[in-house]
Amino acid sequence: MGLSRVRAVFFDLDNTLIDTAGASRRGMLEVIKLLQSKYHYKEEAEVICDKVQVKLSKECFHPYNTCITDLRTSHWEEAIQETKGGTANRKLAEECYLLWKSTRLQHMTLAEDVKAMLTELRKEVRLLLLTNGDKQTQREKIEACACQSYFDAVVVGGEQREEKPAPSIFYYCCNLLGVQPGDCVMVGDTLETDIQGGLNAGLKATVWINKNGVVPLKSSPVPHYIVSSVLELPALLQSIDCKVSMST
Repeated sequence: MGLSRVRAVFFDLDNTLIDTAGASRRGMLEVIKLLQSKYHYKEEAEVICDKVQVKLSKECFHPYNTCITDLRTSHWEEAIQETKGGTANRKLAEECYLLWKSTRLQHMTLAEDVKAMLTELRKEVRLLLLTNGDKQTQREKIEACACQSYFDAVVVGGEQREEKPAPSIFYYCCNLLGVQPGDCVMVGDTLETDIQGGLNAGLKATVWINKNGVVPLKSSPVPHYIVSSVLELPALLQSIDCKVSMST
């Protein structure tokens, strides 16, 4: 790590600042209730939602070929057909997708303590939101959680040539803020994108949010720091800056 103080912090969005996984689970529970009460599905309702969850986790989205709404409606259509048999039911798939999506967005909120942390941090350093994913999906989340005003800049991977962990998107972020990679810290919950990307770009430090105490694979990228909550970040940044002061 270089001997300059931290000048900028890049934050991931999903499961770092907002509980995307929890919001998705709530969306699935609403769909299960819908399928059971309106369409009289029994245990098939949970099977369908489990299948969709697997499809989402394996999703490969290419914006040139399809739109995210069509792709995700197809996940539901396939899951329903795989579970119930018979002909495809696009109308029901659309109903399930829209209920899941709207419930999920309703529960994507910035906690008050996270807002307070960002507000305080921004008095000291530049803040940038750096999120991978489809442009439409991520912009809807950013709007739903009303987080844009807490940042000096927002960068969505789906709007760039390359996403995290490619160094180019990190250099683009540095240029936006007028800082060098050695001035910046990346904070995120995903080793393969957030942490690997920060390492690839030569950032001052990478901070892995490991909420559930996951033991990483031996082959995983190694972060400079590990915290269990994003709220631990201000104290960590102070300690990084203290090391710089002591070194100089």
